[in-house]
Amino acid sequence: MKTLTFQVIEGVDKGRIFRELPIPVTIGREEGNLLRLNDERVSRFHAKVQQEDGDIILTDLESTNGTRVNGSPIQIRRLRAGDQISVGRSMLLFGTLEEIAARRQSERPAAKAATPEGGTVPGSVAGDDLGFEMQTLGPTQAHDRTAFDWARNEGDMPPLPQKLSAAQSARLAEIFDYLHRGLAVAAENMQANDDGTEVRLGFAEWQSIQATQMFLARYMRSVADPNHQADW
Repeated sequence: MKTLTFQVIEGVDKGRIFRELPIPVTIGREEGNLLRLNDERVSRFHAKVQQEDGDIILTDLESTNGTRVNGSPIQIRRLRAGDQISVGRSMLLFGTLEEIAARRQSERPAAKAATPEGGTVPGSVAGDDLGFEMQTLGPTQAHDRTAFDWARNEGDMPPLPQKLSAAQSARLAEIFDYLHRGLAVAAENMQANDDGTEVRLGFAEWQSIQATQMFLARYMRSVADPNHQADW
């Protein structure tokens, strides 16, 4: 029997993974939901996920605050691995890392056909020319480094240091939360097309991602070289 996995990436429950849930799955804050969230803006029984004719279907159950998939409000929508579901203040990532990587792999032929290897495309945000060109990489570069490919196996994730003091744990959690908020801000206003194969990224959101990458680089430099005086 097919099962479903959802990863909470935003909200009170962020970091939780609901693994291998049997279909159908109801999402809500009330007891009795297979996917129960601690979010006061989520309805008691907010949404339902079921399977029909081989498709995974998400249906909003007339919730108070609505349901979004990849930023777009929906009443009913077919789900695919990697889709982001927003309910209340929570955001769920649908699928396991392996399922998401497999979807990206299956979409690579179309991406290769659409973009010439080693070519350039005009830089644009929401259809506005920014006056620069973005260099595109060939299959041995960008197409072999698609999102989630590097994280397709959770066993490959580097372990956290053990036996941290309470103060060290608090500081590490504060850093992670700071960086997480930077990525969450960038993801808030991303707009995906109907089938979720393309996402439009605004200039402000792109800057948020770059800033998060910059802060990560500074933290890594400080960890590797404690005597380095980072320019914060």
